[in-house]
Amino acid sequence: MSLPAEIPLFLLNTVLYSGGRLPLRVFETRYMDMVKNCLRRAAPFGVCLIARGEEVALPGQDAAEPHAVGTLAQIVDWEMPQLGILDLVVHGGERFHIQNRRVAADGLTWAEVMPLTAPPVTPIPSDYARLVPMLRAMLEALDDAMPPKPHRFYDASWVADRWAEILPLPMETRQHLLELDDGVARLDAIYRFLEREA
Repeated sequence: MSLPAEIPLFLLNTVLYSGGRLPLRVFETRYMDMVKNCLRRAAPFGVCLIARGEEVALPGQDAAEPHAVGTLAQIVDWEMPQLGILDLVVHGGERFHIQNRRVAADGLTWAEVMPLTAPPVTPIPSDYARLVPMLRAMLEALDDAMPPKPHRFYDASWVADRWAEILPLPMETRQHLLELDDGVARLDAIYRFLEREA
């Protein structure tokens, strides 16, 4: 995905990872208009975890503030199960860092963003090798909710990101993992979380 000069942001209480799959339900007018525009232009939007504020805009309430690092989202499927509601499936593209942002009159947040370099493909260290067959088995059980291909079970970043999507991690931890540029460091954090839970 190429980055335009300014992108609309979908501010959520969740984190989207590169190579991930995220279902979304859209009903607010600002986001309905954003999605229609993105579909018309085959353009991405940004997904950012909310740092302060609420997902749904309330009258008289300030706009939610996003974390500075987010992920490009490309719409790959959509349907309208009833009037005024859009169900989307998006795939995560490259990460970005917000440089400047503004809130439009309709309440939609727009941002000038800088793309972040993807972590290099790094082999799975032997200490974490058992995480791969466990992840493979869990993803196969997801059936239609499988992440998009290619599946990179050999890459530390990809494996860590898929674990982060599955595990009940606090959102701040998910955001921290998104911001890490080192795939092995991401995988180490996942491994330590699983050890604590065990």
